[in-house]
Amino acid sequence: DIFLPLEERTAIANKVGADLFISVHANAAPNRQAHGIETYDLNFSKTDKAAAVAARENGTSLKEVTDLEQILFDLMANSKINESSLLAAEIQKALVDRLGERFEEVRDLGVRQGPFYVLLGATMPSVLVEAAFISHPREERRLASRSYQEQTADAIVEAVRNYARAHKLIASQ
Repeated sequence: DIFLPLEERTAIANKVGADLFISVHANAAPNRQAHGIETYDLNFSKTDKAAAVAARENGTSLKEVTDLEQILFDLMANSKINESSLLAAEIQKALVDRLGERFEEVRDLGVRQGPFYVLLGATMPSVLVEAAFISHPREERRLASRSYQEQTADAIVEAVRNYARAHKLIASQ
């Protein structure tokens, strides 16, 4: 387990010709009561909250997020924005459904858009998953549990299969 700079992560995915890029994170908030699951795709910040999350994930200021949005304008035509949005919706649904069946009080924070460096530059559909809040005591315990990790991974795999079938990337079984 080593740290890779944000831009290096998509560079690796591009280099190997990945079909999808999914970055899984633990969320955090100053309010220790904040909890839930949310999935982001690359786009302009729609809310101040999305911009703040992007700034935290990117390790930048809100001003720099605004500058990043200007760069995004040039990338929109050639990006995989629509596909990323569909993938994010599949992943969010699978996570909420699967984890909601197995764990108490799983909160659906929805699919959101934001200018995340980790997604910038991906030549394939790409999303950022916030699997739970490490700053929330119950979710912190979940993130440390093998069961939650495995169920999260299984839900993401299920979502990828659903996405691939829906987009005719794989044959139906």
